[in-house]
Formats: sequence, structure tokens, C-alpha cells
Amino acid sequence: MVQDRRADPDDLLAGIKEENGGRLTVFLGAAAGVGKTYAMLEAAREKLAEGVEMVAGWVEPHARPETLALLEGLPSIPPRALEYRGKTLVEMDLDAILKRRPKLVLVDELAHTNAPGARHMKRYQDVEELLAAGIDVYTTLNVQHVESFKDIVAQITGVKVRESVPDQVLEKARLQLVDIPPEELIQRLQEGKVYVPDQAVRAIKNFFRPGNINALRELSMRFTAQRVDRQLETYMRAHGIAGPWPAGERVMVCISPSPFSERLIRFGRRIAVGLRAELLVVYVETPRRLPATEKEKNQLAKNMHLAQELNAETISIGGGDVAEELLEIARRRNVTQIIIGKPGKYGFLDRLQGSVIDKVVRRSQNVSVHVIPGDLGPQEEAVGTRSQKRRPSFPFGRYLGVLLLMLLVTLAGHWLEPAFGVVNIAMLYLLPVLFAAVKWGLKPAVAASVLGLMAFDFFFIPPTLSFTVHDFRYLITFAIFLLVGLLTGKLSTRLREQVKHARKREIRTAALYALSREITAVGSLDRVLQSVARKVSETMEGQVIVLLPDETGGLMLRACSNSENACRLLDDNERAVATWVFEHGEMAGKGTDTLGGSSGCYLPLKAERQTCGVLGIRFNSPERYLQDEQQRLLEAFSGLVAVAVTRISLEKEAREARLLNESEKLRTALLNSISHDLRTPLASMIGAVSSLLEGEEIYGVEARRDLLQTIHQGAVRMNRLVNNILDMARLESGMLQLHKEWCDIEDIIGVAVRRLGEPLRTRTLHIDIGRGIPLIHVDFVLIEQVVVNLLDNALKYSKPDSEILLAVHSDKREVEVSVHDQGTLIPESDLERVFDKFYRINAPRQISGTGLGLAICKGIIDVHGGKIGAKNERDGVTVRVVLPLEKGAPGKIPLPQGVSARGDE
Repeated sequence: MVQDRRADPDDLLAGIKEENGGRLTVFLGAAAGVGKTYAMLEAAREKLAEGVEMVAGWVEPHARPETLALLEGLPSIPPRALEYRGKTLVEMDLDAILKRRPKLVLVDELAHTNAPGARHMKRYQDVEELLAAGIDVYTTLNVQHVESFKDIVAQITGVKVRESVPDQVLEKARLQLVDIPPEELIQRLQEGKVYVPDQAVRAIKNFFRPGNINALRELSMRFTAQRVDRQLETYMRAHGIAGPWPAGERVMVCISPSPFSERLIRFGRRIAVGLRAELLVVYVETPRRLPATEKEKNQLAKNMHLAQELNAETISIGGGDVAEELLEIARRRNVTQIIIGKPGKYGFLDRLQGSVIDKVVRRSQNVSVHVIPGDLGPQEEAVGTRSQKRRPSFPFGRYLGVLLLMLLVTLAGHWLEPAFGVVNIAMLYLLPVLFAAVKWGLKPAVAASVLGLMAFDFFFIPPTLSFTVHDFRYLITFAIFLLVGLLTGKLSTRLREQVKHARKREIRTAALYALSREITAVGSLDRVLQSVARKVSETMEGQVIVLLPDETGGLMLRACSNSENACRLLDDNERAVATWVFEHGEMAGKGTDTLGGSSGCYLPLKAERQTCGVLGIRFNSPERYLQDEQQRLLEAFSGLVAVAVTRISLEKEAREARLLNESEKLRTALLNSISHDLRTPLASMIGAVSSLLEGEEIYGVEARRDLLQTIHQGAVRMNRLVNNILDMARLESGMLQLHKEWCDIEDIIGVAVRRLGEPLRTRTLHIDIGRGIPLIHVDFVLIEQVVVNLLDNALKYSKPDSEILLAVHSDKREVEVSVHDQGTLIPESDLERVFDKFYRINAPRQISGTGLGLAICKGIIDVHGGKIGAKNERDGVTVRVVLPLEKGAPGKIPLPQGVSARGDE
């Protein structure tokens, strides 16, 4: 088999994206004091000598003379001052750097946490924005600040690192390892070149021990080697270079709403990097393991966010059995490694039924399972244990209800005992258990089961009114009754929770479905946006706004779920956040690391890699944050909105393009028609005038009359052409006004025939007007124009000496005017098209005209509420016009004595 060595399109695309953005170079060290900033400044000096435009955005010299010497003379951006709780803090001025747009900027301490009030929470987010703007960045980082190494560093040094940088930020970075021997680093500490003397002594005793330094050096070297190896593999794939590629691996981490899950995610990341595998982070939500408190919900969202920062695919699903759902995902996604946390303690049900870990290990077959133990705090739980539950006030009402139910069942039992017997009475006590389980939950159901057993023993088992059991066999009955009650209550409770869980998901799915249907059905953009704002507000329980760019490119409020609070929702600060989201295409605002001080959360409306607007939401509860599942739902909403906005925008562009295309076609057809129909009469008129001017004495009276007649016919023809164009323009613009009056159709026909005059003499015209034709309520001039155009059309397409029949007939509701000629037949497929503008059939001879005559007829008849159509007869074509008769028409004026209603002309 021949190996395909073609370049990988995905890798090529990633390379193109990398070239379009800025390049990140990270000077990585094992610990503080190894010389990262010094190495960065030396590299910057070299770039400056090469003529590269660079500035120092933020550099920490740490008062070291060598570093200060390298920093001297370098162009720099002054820091930005921020006021916070009466103190003035300074941070890198991101906006000033973006405004200056240098080729290269120096940003020290990548893992730094920005001061409150800054645009981003972390400095690495500032760096990401600089890179997106096409600016190259030099930065420094200690290996303990790499997110996936936080747990290992804590185990090695005993120090928990609080500031970290997600691994995905470093995925495309160029690493330069800065390393010195442990002895030299300790010597620098002792000389006060890293920390002040007091801090240096404590650091040497705690963090900077030789063993710790060597372990951190190994981590930094391993991380650099892995990055270089992956970059080499990416390059080889992108350029189609053959190589021994590793087999595909997938690592799946199972998490819960527990802080310990963060450790699992980082461990999974390290495993995935070592195996060059894809990383999946899965959370299974079951009725038993619902995040009960806001703290748990926020912790779950934090876990999911960490997984996304570590470049993992996150999956959140619901189900009844955690182990079964995890294994189903593993089978479906071809997972080769499962990582799961070991609980600190097992509950009674876990010991009875088997824990999640036991089930996963037992059913995993060929999948490797890593069980990670953890030193859990008092409030932490690993996967497989129950989530923390809220501790609300004791629900006295529920247990009082259980007591009343038992009292009713007991009274009913005493009444039914003679007829049903003691054994059947026991079954009655299961009814309150079922009711309590479905209505109030597991604990009231357990209480009902115990109370039922006690009541059954006390009131119905001899000796009655005593808990003493006379017959040992009743103990077995009690045990079975209690077991059945407990199992029934548990199953009913689980079913109740599953129904609630399914109902919640169904509501969200229904909201998406309803919104998608409404978006599809509505054509108006404002109505679509208002509907979206209302639906999202109802589903997410918050106030929603939608902003779209105006003609100047600025954001304009287009929809709001609560119009009264629109101004308060969108003050200057909130508008600034929305503008940043629109410009950068990333989510920002409350609950995110970007502009987190905002009161609202804003999502970009993305469609086909283009941001077409912003959707903002402010929750009704100030303490509430956007959870992972809510974020996905909101992203789905925003995706639907973006599609709707794009669809309506494309429809508008298509209409404009269609109109432009039609206008162009009309203009071309009009110019072609006019150029021909003007040229012919103009040529004959010019020839006749020239003959008259040059030969005054040559031509006699008759010849001069013929020449003048030619000029007159040409002028009439040109006048008709201009009138047709003007009539068509008035019809299309809607400016045509009807001046209706009661008219005699014979008068209209007579005027039309006289207007055509000489051309009609070349045909035999028959006029057939039925008796008793009533007056019609029409615009005399326009209907006359219709008759003229119909006769003119018959003249053009019929041969000389042929016959033309003009007939008028009526009934009680309408009047029909038809013109029949013996000319060219119209193809059946074109019988409707003959009334289109500029349309002419293919005739065996050249036909003059613009193709507007019948189109004008149709327009005039339409505004009169009539109908017009064409039909092929055996010997020619008939065009029929039908005009409605209005009530209250005056009677027909009698014809003068001796004048026939039928006649030839």
C-alpha cells in the first residue's frame, strides 16, 4: 500500500492562521532568578539592531543592575494607572500598545493577574489580544505557572501556585528554555540578585532546595521537549513529510462539581500530552448528583472552563447511571484511557450496590482506567460520591402530611379489615409510601415506610395496641414490607427526579425549537430580534438586549426584552464591553475573565467566521453566573440569531442584486429598442426634410405632400414610443392616477381608430359591437390607449391586406373587448410572457417596437380591476380585455335613427 504523503489541510490552515496573527515567544525557566527577563531583553536588543520596531510594554527589572542596563534606551510604553479602593495601581497600557501597533512588544511575567478594573483578568489574555492584532510578543514564564503542572509543583515544593497560564496559550508559542545549574541559582539568591535578603533566606529553606530545583528543571525541559516534538510533528504533517506517526489515543476525564476535579483535569492533560492524545472531559448529571447550591454550580462551571483552557473537549450529558453513561461515551468516542477520582469515603448505597469506580472498572473491557486518589478537604468530593446537598430548614409540612396519610390509611384499615383481612391491609400502607416518594422525595417516603410498618404492627398484628410480635412469621412479613417500601420509595423518587430533569431539558429544547420556527417564519429583522430577546429572557431568567452594527460600524440597540430598562442596561461601560465583544468575536462580561466587572454577559453573534452583532444578558439575580450548560444554550440561541440576521441580510442583498440585474436588463433592452425604433423614423424624417430643403423646385405638390406625410408618420411613431415609455414609467412608479368617468365604448374605439389613421388602411378592419352595451366607468384616455396598443400590435404581426376583427360584447357583470388578427401564432409557453416588458416573439420578419405595448395594456387593465389574456385561434391570435361593470351605470344612449350597431369600417 502506498502511503499518502500529501499535506494535511487542517495543519496547513492552522499554519495560515498562525502567519496572519502575531507570534508568541516564551522564555521559559524552572524558577525565578534563572535569567528569563535578561535573556528576553538580550533578544530584544538584537531585534532592535536589525531595525525591527519594538517597544517594552511591561518589564520587571527587579532592581538588578544587569537588567536595568539592558532596559536603558529601549522604547517603552508608560504604564496605565488604575484606582482601586483608594490605592493607585499600575498595569500595562494595552490600548496604547494597540494604538501604536509595533512589530514586537515585550511583556514580562505572562502569568500575572491584572489589577481590578483592567480589561482582562490575566496578563496572558492581554497577550492574546496583542497576538490577534498581528503584534509579535516576547514574554517570560516559570514552569510552575503552566496550568497542567500546578498539582505536580504543589507535590514537589509543598507550595500551591495560584497564578497559572492555560496550556492552549502555549500551544503555538515558540519556547526558549533559560536554564542554569541549581548551585548557581542558589548562589544568586544568596547574593540578593533575586529577592531581598530576608526573602532569599526563606526561599532557600522552602522553595529553592536543590531537589526542588532539579525537579522543576526536569519539568521545564520535559515541557520544552514535548512542545518541540509536537511542533516538528505538525510541520511534517503540514508539509506531507512521511514519518512513523503514533497510533490515535483518546483520554477521557470524569469530573463532578468538586474542586478535586481540577486535579483530575490537569492529570488528564499531562497524560494526553505524553500520549499525543485527544482529551475529553465528561460530566454526567443524574438525579442523585445534581449540583444543589450556587457554589457547586459555579465550581462545575470553573471545572469546565479549566478543561477548555487546557484545550479539552467538554461534554455534559444527563442520565440515570453514571458508570453506564461514561462507558457509552467511551465506546462511542473510542476512548483508550479513562481517568476517574477515588472518593474519600463510600456511602451505604455505594457499598451495597457498588460505586461508580467499581462499575467502570468491571465493565471497561479493553479501556485502561486510572483511579486517582486525593487528599480531599471536608467539603470536597471525587467522582462517584454524592454532591453536597443544601441544608434547608426542616420540612415539617411534608412529615406532617405523611403522618396524616398514615392516620387515614389506619382508619380505612379498621373499616375494611373484616372484609379484606390483615394481609390485604398491609398493602394499603404502601399507598402513602408511593405518594410521599412521588410528591415529596426519598426521605418522606422512608419515613412513611417506617411509620406504616409500626402502625400495621401496633393496630393490626395480635396482640394489638402493642409492638410485641406474637408470631415469629410476622417478623419476616415486616422485613419484606419494609424492604418493599424502601425500594418502592427509592424507585419512585428516582423516577420523579428523572422526570424533573427531563422536563428541564425539554423546556430548553422546546425553547430552541420554538425560536428556530419563529425565526424561520418571520421575515422582518426587527420582529426576529424582538422575538429572540423575549424568548431568551424567558428561558434564562434575565434581561436581554441585541445590538447590531449601524451604517457607521457602531453598535445600535435593536431589541430589548424590557424596553423600559434598555437605557439602564446599556450605559457607557456596558456599551464598551459589547463593542469589545463585537470587535474581537469573543464572549466577555460578568462571569468571564475579560471585563468581568460588567453587570451583563455578552456573546458575539457569529456566522461564517464573521461577527454580525452582540447578544447581552443580565440575570435577574446579581449573584447568578453563567453556568456551562446555560452558556451552551445561550451560544445556541446566539447561533440561531446570527443565522437569522445573516439570512435576512442575504435576502436583502439578493433582492437588491435582483433589482439591479433587472434594471440593467431593462436599461439594455430599452436602449436596444429605442436605438432601433428611433433610428428608423429619424432616418426617414431626415431624408424627407433634406429632400425638401435641397429640391424645392424639383418636387411637385404631390411629391412634397408625400414627403411631409413621411415626416408626420415618423413624428407620430416617435411620439407613440415616448408616450409608451412614459406610461410604463408611471405604471411602475405607482404614480398613475385614474380619472374615471362614465364612457361609451364606441366613442373610445372611434377615437382609437382615428389616431391610428393611415396604418389601418393597409388592413381590413371589422368592428363588431353588440347591442345594449352599457356605459363603463373607466379612464377614457387610458382605455383608449389600450385599444390603440391592441390594434397597433395586430398591425405589426399581421400581413398587409389581412383582416383584423375588433369585437365588443357584454353580460350583466363585465364587458369584453377583443382584437383578432391573422398574424403569427404565439408559442403556447409564451402566451403569458407576451405581457412582460420588452418581450417580443420571434417573427419571420423584422418587427419594429419596444415590446412595451401589451405590457402597458396589462398595467392599465390591472389598475381598472380587469383581466387581459392572449389565445391562439385557428387563423391567428386573439387578445381579450375584460372590464368589470359597476352598479348604477346609466342606461345605454340610443343610437341615432338609421345607424346600425354592427358595421364595417
